[in-house]
Amino acid sequence: MERGSVQDLPQSTTEPDGSVVVRVLSYNIRSMRDDVAALARVIRACRPDVVCVQEAPRFFRWRKAAARLARTSELVYVSGGATASGPMILSSLRAHVERTEDVLLPRTPGLHQRGFSTAVLRFGRARLGVLSCHLSVEDEERYGQGRLLLERLAALDMPYAVVGGDFNDRPDGRTFGLLADALQDGWATKPWGREHTTRLGDPLQRIDAVFATEGVEVLGCGVPMGLPGIAERDLRAATDHLPVLAALRVPAA
Repeated sequence: MERGSVQDLPQSTTEPDGSVVVRVLSYNIRSMRDDVAALARVIRACRPDVVCVQEAPRFFRWRKAAARLARTSELVYVSGGATASGPMILSSLRAHVERTEDVLLPRTPGLHQRGFSTAVLRFGRARLGVLSCHLSVEDEERYGQGRLLLERLAALDMPYAVVGGDFNDRPDGRTFGLLADALQDGWATKPWGREHTTRLGDPLQRIDAVFATEGVEVLGCGVPMGLPGIAERDLRAATDHLPVLAALRVPAA
């Protein structure tokens, strides 16, 4: 499903009242096992202020890999990676990092360790809590992680916050529904671009998303297919997921 023009997503800006428009990208990068140059080109073309990464490198020389991705994407490392078991946050120099915290979640034997990467970022007079996540493939564990996500978001104690992640759940799933009941689902609120986030040619599913708390105005959210500077060959080569890009208006604190 396509909604609107891929060229009409608002750009990053600061409004006269102190509110800001920030562009938030959520992207599962499959541990940078694919074409890293293509991945960086996609990220740069989205011109994000914040990137919520999933499946960041977690093992040998993971910090070096994270630094490489940040550098080639013209961003800076904020938090996460191995310390959050995969989720990571990058930002532009527009953001001032106030605090960060990486959280490891309770682990079910036989399943992957999961975690959250979190940060509080300031853009002028506006402050934004950020949480990047990659939830379990197993339904019961995933639902528990969804509840922990909402608790961790509340613990940030921020009136305005955003969550970007690979939820391993579709909008009709109970974990996705739990989050959509408590937060704004970016695509459902203001659809823009392409809906489905699975790799081109795979069965159509929306399992990656950007959520925002009430008070954050969603100006548009979706997969930036066809955005100037993003080639389909790069989307195919970069990783096995498609990115989700959202433009959000965050009030001044």
